Amino acid sequence: MIKKMRKIRNVVLSLLLCFSLYGCGIYSFSGTSIQPDVKTIAVEYFQNNALKVNPTLAANLTDALIDQYRRLTSLDILTENGDMNVSGEITSYDTRPMAVTADEVASQNRLTVTVKIYFTNRLHPEEDFEKSFSAYADYDSNQLLDAVESSLCDEIIDILVEDIFNATVANW
Repeated sequence: MIKKMRKIRNVVLSLLLCFSLYGCGIYSFSGTSIQPDVKTIAVEYFQNNALKVNPTLAANLTDALIDQYRRLTSLDILTENGDMNVSGEITSYDTRPMAVTADEVASQNRLTVTVKIYFTNRLHPEEDFEKSFSAYADYDSNQLLDAVESSLCDEIIDILVEDIFNATVANW
């Protein structure tokens, strides 16, 4: 009976320690390292400045990024003038052959999206940066891009959102 009580006490103490560290902003279970005085983030809608334009890519990328901040942080999401601000532009949307067969015919193509991000932290300007992120997805050259574009863009957006999120609030 005494061993059981000690185990329960240890579990309760461990949980209290975890929640106290989480509550004071030192550690979070989502892997973020946001300063405790930062309360808001503004995510501006991305501009699509690529030569080839996917009409839904900018809105889908912006919405996915907003959802990521909403899901994994306690920050209030604004459209402008947050403690932290994320804006950006799609600078490249490109497809190229990647694997070539013995007959010198492409067997795989790659869709690559590059996004330039402008991140500012009004409360901690030393964290500001301007950086490009790229992600790609490959597809069989027997398929038309139009047939697979939506699913490829979803894959690419997931990668870009993870990279942008980590760079802005996880300091990875």
